[in-house]
Parts: sequence; C-alpha cells; structure tokens
Amino acid sequence: MIRIFRHYISTAYLWLLFAEALVFYSAMYIGAAVRFLYTAAWYSQPELASSASVFSVIMTTSCSALGLYRKTLDKEEYNILQRISVSFAVAVFILAFTYYIIPELMLARSVLISAILFSFAGLLLTRYLFYRFVNLENLKRRVLVIGCGERAGELSVVNSSYVYKGFEIVGYITLEDEPVAVPHAIALNDKIRLTDIVEAANVDEIVIAVDDRRKKLPVEELLDIKMSGVQVMDLQTFYEREQRLVFLAALTPSWLMFSDGFVNNGMRPIVKRSFDIIASLLLLAVSWWLMLLTALAIYIESGFGAPVFYRQKRVGYRDVPFYVIKFRSMRVDAEKNGAQWASQSDDRVTKVGKFIRKYRIDELPQLLNVLKGDMSFVGPRPERPEFVKGFEDTIPYYKERHRVKPGITGWAQLCYPYGASEFDTRQKLQYDLYYVKNYSLFLDLTIMLSTVEVILWGKGAR
Repeated sequence: MIRIFRHYISTAYLWLLFAEALVFYSAMYIGAAVRFLYTAAWYSQPELASSASVFSVIMTTSCSALGLYRKTLDKEEYNILQRISVSFAVAVFILAFTYYIIPELMLARSVLISAILFSFAGLLLTRYLFYRFVNLENLKRRVLVIGCGERAGELSVVNSSYVYKGFEIVGYITLEDEPVAVPHAIALNDKIRLTDIVEAANVDEIVIAVDDRRKKLPVEELLDIKMSGVQVMDLQTFYEREQRLVFLAALTPSWLMFSDGFVNNGMRPIVKRSFDIIASLLLLAVSWWLMLLTALAIYIESGFGAPVFYRQKRVGYRDVPFYVIKFRSMRVDAEKNGAQWASQSDDRVTKVGKFIRKYRIDELPQLLNVLKGDMSFVGPRPERPEFVKGFEDTIPYYKERHRVKPGITGWAQLCYPYGASEFDTRQKLQYDLYYVKNYSLFLDLTIMLSTVEVILWGKGAR
C-alpha cells in the first residue's frame, strides 16, 4: 500500500495499471505492424508514438472508470468480461470523439481495430497472470493480531470477499482475562514470547485489536519488534488502509485530534471551489441537451401543469440548511404523509423517474447548487433535516460529516449501496468520515472517475 495525498492506493493494482497501459501502448504498434506487414507504413514514428500514447491513456482511464483497478472489487461485482467489454465500448466512444476533435491523431481504421483486438487479448492475459500469481501466499502481508475478542474476530472477514486478498492473519495473541472470540488464540508466558512468535511466523505487521483499551500491552516487546522493522499499527489505521473508511466502533476523540488529516485551510478551499466551478460548467455544457430531454419527458408523463424540478431542504456545510434542486422523479403527492426513505420498489417513483434515478440524471440540476456554492461536486450526500436531527442523537460523530460541503457524488456512494435505514447510515458515515479526513483534489478526481462505474452499473440507485 502507498498513500497519494493521504489516499491509500494498492501497489499491486497500481503496477497492474502500468502494465496494462503498456499493453495498450504496444497494441497500437502491433496493430500498425500487422496492417503494414507487406507495404510501407504511412506514418512516421512520432505520429505512431503520439497516437499510441493517446490510445493508451484513454483505454487505461476507461478501464479505471469501470472499476478494473479497484482493490475492493468483490466476487459478486467481478464480472471481468462484462467490465472489460463495457470499458472498451466507452473507450471507443471517447476515441471517436477525440479523433473528431483532433483528426491528426487518428490512424487507419484497420490499425485501430487491430489495436483494440490485441488490447482485448493482452488485457485478458495480464488479468489471468495477475490473479494467478498475486494471491500467492508468499506475496500476502502476514498479519499478527494482538487481541482475541470481537474486534479481533471481525478482522478475519475484512478482505474475505475480495478478489485480491492483500493480507493473511497468521495468529491472535490473547491478553490477560480477555474473552476469546477467535480460534486458536495464543497466550503469552515465560516460554512463549511475542518476539519468538513474530520470528517463527515471519510476521510483516502487528495490529492492536483489543476490545478493552485498558488491557496491558507488551509494550517493551512491541517497541523492540517495531525497531526491528515490523510495522505495528492500531485498529483504526488498519481499517483506514484496508477498507478506506474510518471504523466507527473504534473511533475516539483522541484519535480524531491526533491523527493526520481533517485539514480545511490554506489553498484547499480555493482549489476545491475553482475545481467545482470549472467541472460544473463543463458538465452543463455537455449535458444541457440531456436535461432538456428529461424535462420534456417529465412534462409528457405528468402533464404540462406538473413541476419538472423538485426543491427539498437539506443540511449543508456547518449545518447551514439549503434547498437542493433535482428533476422530479416521484409523484407530486409523494410526501403527503411526511418525509420517508425511498424503498427498493417504491411505488411513488414515476416511470421516467425510475430511469433517471438509475442513471443519476435526476442529480444534474444540482450543478446549479454547486455553482451557487451550496454544494461541492464531490462530498458527503446532503441529508434532510428531519433525519439529521435523529442521526446526531443516535450515531456518534455524525455531525462531523458536515465539516465539508455536501456533494453530488461522494466516497460513500462509491463504496456502499443506497442507504435506507439507520444501520446503512452508520456504515456510510464511516466512508464519509474517511473523505472528510483525507479529501484532496486527487481524491475528488478519483471519485469523479469512479462515478462512471456507479452510473453504468446503476449501483445503489433507488
């Protein structure tokens, strides 16, 4: 794992990205070689290099947008052939648009078709090799857990559903009088020392995961092990690295005070605001026709007397309320009985509403909220005051999500499906706090790129 602007990136998937970018770059050269196998090439080396570079960047970006370099891709979401096919279709569309704008970059269609075919074959080969060898036992980080209670037991399923498993738990150390909730817990004594276990199990990392923080830890041995090159980390940092969230069950005021991040000063607000304005204007410029068609569809379905837009009061930055603007996707009388969650098969949603919700088209008018300054392009989703009051009373640290402006898309929307209960709200808060702690322009760009996957897959839409 490495951190780029405080956001954790899997080095394994980063190397995979670079490898496949090279495959795409080489595919253009191979395609040209096949096309001009018996005739002289029409293109110079600089022309071929620039075309190959553009081809590689667009293909890699499209694959990244479809989640092909996402570490947290689980077995249910895998669908590798479907994801590759959709990413290639998106890439071809972007390439066609690019060649229309800059025709000098386009090579012969036969070269492009050959490059796409070789890219597809090369991508399947790199994926096979990656998942064949990257999960070998000797490539996984070997983790020893100090603790054997409930929190320690929960670590066993942290990456159990992922296609790529970056670590393996080699054992649990039980402390004095600690309830045991894991199998084969090891008790330390005069004959069994922590340093001996670390050496025998070839441990790479130690995670402190005790239920009771008052338990006495083997501090001297841990310090010796740390100085010997083995990483020692607390449970919160481990969850932040492995799952990109702030683990609510282990969150304390002291950790919030002394951990890095949660910085919202200097140039950051200026950079973020500038980014919001530029991104919103660009998206409005390319989506105005879609917004026009959506308004027309709502008129046709509901009648020209019914409202097209829906204004709803939400809680914004530092608890200041504002009115969010969306395309109306429910019946006009949808909330005659008061505020309520949207359910999986909500009969209040119109036919047009069902479509525009699935592909997030109903969110487009919120670009006006961004331009006005009530919202940011990326941030925690704004919640209704009726729900916020209850959440702040029952969910610890819920108020902290309002330390940044709410957004059209966000980290929680990418990492967790639609929330329709207090339990879901707790889970999403963990991702919101991760964003508040680590937000940067790099993370915003990452979230925006990954939102393509959410839109095309209809992930979390209700």
